[in-house]
Amino acid sequence: MRNLDFFERQWSTYRAVLSHDLMEHRAVEEATATALEHWLMGRRPEASPARMVDLGCGDLALLAPLLRRLPLGSDTGLDLTAAVLPLAEQNLGSVPYPVHWQEGDLLRWKSAEPVDILHSAFAIHHLSDPEKATFLRAARQHIASDGLFIWVDVFREPGETREAYLARYIARVRGWSALRGDQQEQVIEHLRQCDIPADRAAIETEAAAAGWHWHWAWQGSHRAEAMAVLTPT
Repeated sequence: MRNLDFFERQWSTYRAVLSHDLMEHRAVEEATATALEHWLMGRRPEASPARMVDLGCGDLALLAPLLRRLPLGSDTGLDLTAAVLPLAEQNLGSVPYPVHWQEGDLLRWKSAEPVDILHSAFAIHHLSDPEKATFLRAARQHIASDGLFIWVDVFREPGETREAYLARYIARVRGWSALRGDQQEQVIEHLRQCDIPADRAAIETEAAAAGWHWHWAWQGSHRAEAMAVLTPT
């Protein structure tokens, strides 16, 4: 019960951040839709329906409307927190393709066959820098040769230390008047304990070494949130 209460408190704060658009999720949603729909329109007519995997799917509160209209062949939602998967299934509702739900972490995810679309939003920054490099290499092994990887996350400026990043982001959170004081402190504690955003320049180099072409498709207004579109080289 205590763990459930903790999850509910944390998720309530997350939902408040989302509903007040404090991390520019609405712009992220539009950029994601543009990237996915453009890629799908460019596929060969004879290509099989795309197989998608959402790594760190959360409750799909924002992505669900897009997933309901995409002509996918299948979708897999993976998240480390099992309690969010029923919420994701409920938010997605009925779609005309098979959907699978899986509890698991990013580093242990594998696919028996190549995946056409990988998507991850605000999850990979929880990995250490060496783990991010490991993840990029593993993801490259499991994506189709003409596949698409959409990576939405927070990133550091080139050369910016984690400490400097945290200082400016925490100052930003303290200005989120839409959140209660205890909710602000929950976000700040999470930042300090869990967030290891990648250096923008360094992660591009790591991605290239792992066999990816990197393109910044959207940049937030706070020098933190951004979306990269990666394709196999």
